[in-house]
Amino acid sequence: MNITSFADLLRAARQQPDPQRLLFVFTRAELPEEATAAERERFARGEGGALAPVMFVDKIPDEVPSFAALVEESRQTGQSWDVVFVGCLGGRGRALPDEGETQEALELMVKSIQGGIVDRFLAYRLDGEQIAFSNPALGL
Repeated sequence: MNITSFADLLRAARQQPDPQRLLFVFTRAELPEEATAAERERFARGEGGALAPVMFVDKIPDEVPSFAALVEESRQTGQSWDVVFVGCLGGRGRALPDEGETQEALELMVKSIQGGIVDRFLAYRLDGEQIAFSNPALGL
C-alpha cells in the first residue's frame, strides 16, 4: 500500500496481520546556538533550523481516529510542535509489543531524529501535510 496521507497510514496499520503500535515523536524547529548569520536569516523566514524532539507517545491505531484528533490531543499537553514523525512497531501473533520493547523503540526513534536519520519514518506537518526528507549523504 502506498501511504500518501495520515488516513492511509491508519488504514495500513489496522490491516496488518499482527497488532501494531504507532510511535509518534513530535518535534519543533529550533536554531542551533552556533548558527551563522545566514542561517539565522533563513530561520527568521521560516526556513532551515533543526528539528528537536519535544515529546513522544505510542498508541494503537484504534486510539487515533484521525490526524485532527492527534493534533487536538497534542495541544492539550501545552507543547508546541512543527513536525511529527511516525513509526510502527509490530507485535507477534495476537500480542502487541510490550512496554519495554515500545519504550526502547521510541528512544531509538528519538536518537535517530536527533542524529538526522529521519528518512525511515513518515512525517507530517501540523496541518497534516505528509512531508518527505532526503538524505544528502546518500544523494537522495
